[in-house]
Amino acid sequence: MADAAATHPVADPLSSTGTLSSTSSDPTYGGFTRFELELEFVQALANPFYLNHLASQKLLQDPTFVEYLKYLQYFTQPEYIKYLSYPGPTLNALELLQQEKFRQDILSPEVVARLAAETLSSSIKAK
Repeated sequence: MADAAATHPVADPLSSTGTLSSTSSDPTYGGFTRFELELEFVQALANPFYLNHLASQKLLQDPTFVEYLKYLQYFTQPEYIKYLSYPGPTLNALELLQQEKFRQDILSPEVVARLAAETLSSSIKAK
């Protein structure tokens, strides 16, 4: 995989004010930049119930979607981690989704419940 900054259209999407910014040449989708949409999506992956939904829709079996999950690993780079509201659970989910076995196992309600409990437990310990 190429360098994340090289594959992502915006090397640093924050303006000097600390808010997400885009240049006039950045395309928008419904008023949002590609980075903003990808940030919103990657953070949703921290929700085990959402992962179960994606698996139930067979998206986690789709090779194109799996490639997209690999692409989203640019969020593991320090220059992008800073944008994540909950980096621990988000990056953990992103890492787990790289494994075919996990993409199958997340269909199990027991796996979803265990992951939800682990996420809750780690967020309580962090406080």
